[in-house]
Amino acid sequence: MKSAQVRMARGALNWSLADLAKASGVHRNTISNFETGRYDMNPDNVAKIRVALEAAGVEFIAENGGGAGVRLRKDT
Repeated sequence: MKSAQVRMARGALNWSLADLAKASGVHRNTISNFETGRYDMNPDNVAKIRVALEAAGVEFIAENGGGAGVRLRKDT
């Protein structure tokens, strides 16, 4: 998961940093620092963020020649 994907996912969900921090249990400043490229995040925190975003309906799209991205899961 790339930092840009986290920003895109938050945008798709209309979530603030505080919303993602609450949903993931990862501190807001840690998320901000990852999104802006100041610091890499430890794998445990990356996993927590990914789980929170996926639970909210985000699907992560792998970089397959068109660039990494996200989309909202289609309700079934």
